[in-house]
Amino acid sequence: MPTRTISTPENLQVLYEDNHLIVINKRPGDIVQGDITGDMPLSEVVKAYIKKKYNKPGAVYLGIVHRLDRPTSGVVIFARTSKALVRLNNTLAQRKAQKIYWAVVRNPPKEEQATLIHWLRKNPKQNKSYAFEHEVTASKKAELEYSMLKRFDHYYLLEIELKTGRHHQIRAQLAEIGCPIKGDLKYGFDRSNKDGSIHLHARSITFEHPVRKEPLEIIASPPGDPIWNDCA
Repeated sequence: MPTRTISTPENLQVLYEDNHLIVINKRPGDIVQGDITGDMPLSEVVKAYIKKKYNKPGAVYLGIVHRLDRPTSGVVIFARTSKALVRLNNTLAQRKAQKIYWAVVRNPPKEEQATLIHWLRKNPKQNKSYAFEHEVTASKKAELEYSMLKRFDHYYLLEIELKTGRHHQIRAQLAEIGCPIKGDLKYGFDRSNKDGSIHLHARSITFEHPVRKEPLEIIASPPGDPIWNDCA
């Protein structure tokens, strides 16, 4: 079994908080919302943090705005009011938020900078998405832009801007061009990371504050391992 350092109310990495929202730097291994594993989700950890910090009686409201895959790290936004949740959901649905990811891959892409467009079809039984060059039955268009940020002895750091938000989109699209993410066995990397993570990190998100209408840019440091440390 992989050894994970998951979030607790005591070690939660809070990037931003106010009365309307709270933004967390998710650790690899955290699940954002409860699933069949029964493990405590990050949403409940954040609720416990808020309840203790602000000495709140009764239940704490927290809305889940978006999710990250369990082995992925980085920026996750939660809404602290129902009004903020509705507005943030609209912001993401209308693609008015800029999402930047970092990915460490072993094989260099053919081009150092490019736009990738595929059609993704999800297989629920496998919890996996398959990328196609052309539209197929039950597929959804997926688009991202990437650029090479850094070269290492054995790996390459890519910066990715998501244009759409599909299931396992970055993982599936990079695998399709021969660049599976380090540690991502499901999408073709040859061995897993010891902690069960993959080297995919939600680096930043830029969006309009749902109430104050001011621009916000939230940046998250990647996890502390030797490869990520070289990316900083």
